Amino acid sequence: MSEIAARKVMQTSLGKVSITSSEVALTSLEFLPGRSSLKDFSGSPHAKALVEDAARQLDEYFRGERRRFDLKLAPTGTKFQQQVWQQIQKIPFGQTISYGAIAKAIKKPSAARAVGGAVGANPLAIFIPCHRVMGSTGKLTGYSGGNGIPTKKKLLALEGIEHR
Repeated sequence: MSEIAARKVMQTSLGKVSITSSEVALTSLEFLPGRSSLKDFSGSPHAKALVEDAARQLDEYFRGERRRFDLKLAPTGTKFQQQVWQQIQKIPFGQTISYGAIAKAIKKPSAARAVGGAVGANPLAIFIPCHRVMGSTGKLTGYSGGNGIPTKKKLLALEGIEHR
């Protein structure tokens, strides 16, 4: 796991989030409990610039002014998780894909359940848009960020995505 070089805590329409980076890329976006006492910090001007840029882009996203993030990401995970997260990053704004379709895209067609595990382990929620991944019937099957399914519903609504 990369050492955290900077952290930015910000308020969003979904509550507080913490954005962290190493010296070279973003490493996490986490939803925080309402009473979180985490504070901003920075070990270098470069790391601070990374989290500040991410916070600016996230704010633009929530205001409906941004559909695609232009950020350097470095999530820590297994090779399989990395494959899944790379595939998720290809899902366009306002569209969804199923766990099974991701499994097929990474050439592991019987791994839909494992894909679900990788989606749930995503350390860069929203930036790696795991909220766009649905069950094969279009049903909301879970979300590990924020308040779970209610958070996922709000993110989908922000992007104009209908769901069951």
